[in-house]
Amino acid sequence: MMKKLWTRLRGLPQKIYHAVKNFFKTTSAEDVKHFLFGMKMTDGFVYKLVIHVLLISLGYVYLYPVFYMVITSFMTMSDIVSVSVRWIPSSLNWENYRLVWETIYYPRALRDALYLAFFPALAATFSSALIGYGFAKFRFPFKRTLMVLMILTFIVPPQITMIPTFRLFADYGLIGSLRAFIYPAILGQGLNGAIYILIFYSFFRMIPKSLEESAQLDGASPLQVFTKIAVPLAVPAIIIVFLFSFVWYYNETYLSGIFLGYNPNRAFDDWMLMTLPLRVEQFFTQYATAFPEGSPARELIQSSKMAGNILAILPLLVLYFFTQRHFVESIDKTGITGE
Repeated sequence: MMKKLWTRLRGLPQKIYHAVKNFFKTTSAEDVKHFLFGMKMTDGFVYKLVIHVLLISLGYVYLYPVFYMVITSFMTMSDIVSVSVRWIPSSLNWENYRLVWETIYYPRALRDALYLAFFPALAATFSSALIGYGFAKFRFPFKRTLMVLMILTFIVPPQITMIPTFRLFADYGLIGSLRAFIYPAILGQGLNGAIYILIFYSFFRMIPKSLEESAQLDGASPLQVFTKIAVPLAVPAIIIVFLFSFVWYYNETYLSGIFLGYNPNRAFDDWMLMTLPLRVEQFFTQYATAFPEGSPARELIQSSKMAGNILAILPLLVLYFFTQRHFVESIDKTGITGE
């Protein structure tokens, strides 16, 4: 059997050579050009090869950090310090996950993180739809000026307005409370609120005026036109805005740390409202403080960090897994600007 296999493999290069030779003998230059470049330069072999190389390269750039986090999170101390262990750990060490899970009280931390992301995202979606509809369908004084000011709220970095915003929230007693996120979201000034308004503005401009005029002839008020005609048609935009807002609120660490009164040295038993990335960061800070440089347990901080990051992004991966079809369809429908 091995002899037959070796005979076939030995004759393979010669068969390939004759096949290529016969191909170029029987194929004209026009056929080769058509094969390489296609009819319109977008269906040939060269174009497809370039596209596939770019997709594989981008996929590698995005997936490499995820692979590194997953593999490192299962490594033991001996795997970390061993030069021979690079990609495949000697065993699956679940101790890193157990350590992070129990230290940050993961179920309770996840509940708070979802609580902090869901309600502001819901408020931002509602207010952005209302404001975007108003900009798209009504004419009123200083409309363009207000749109410019609305866009400026996205262009101006939040670090510039952080101090006066913090003073304002402190005067109204919003620091350390979810209201610090919900109240701005209700007024259309949540995280990246200008983007959501522009998405709805673009989508509502695509709705034919004949639908609204027909509803008005039947006696519908502007609010009824918005709730019964515009909102049902804007389901793709609502899905996109809610998912974007939810993810941004869930991942926010800078403003959340300021407005929620984040303190990395606070004990975990002294519970406070905090996003999950901030709680994982608190774990890293206290772990590094408890085990200084040179201690054996300090070697595990890298794998524990990776385990904490995996636990932090896991809810978003699950969310995207269940909503990817609606997400892609909504992106396709809302990516067209109105006239």
